[in-house]
Amino acid sequence: MTNDVWSREEPQSPCVNICVVDRDSRLCIGCFRHISEIAGWGSRPAEERARILEELPARAKAFKPKRKGGRAARSNDLDKR
Repeated sequence: MTNDVWSREEPQSPCVNICVVDRDSRLCIGCFRHISEIAGWGSRPAEERARILEELPARAKAFKPKRKGGRAARSNDLDKR
């Protein structure tokens, strides 16, 4: 049974629950929204949310992480010392 009271005809949040913000670009590496877009998402007009959603695939494609994480990054850092 669905609850139609909460259904909306508006763009939904693209959040994928990988909420890590890149320090330089201020983009979430999960959904590729800017921190200001995330903070104001619920209060933005539907048209603006739709425009942001259209931009996300290009942002994801252009995003380049600055460094590798995990063991490989730590061992490379140690090698440089």
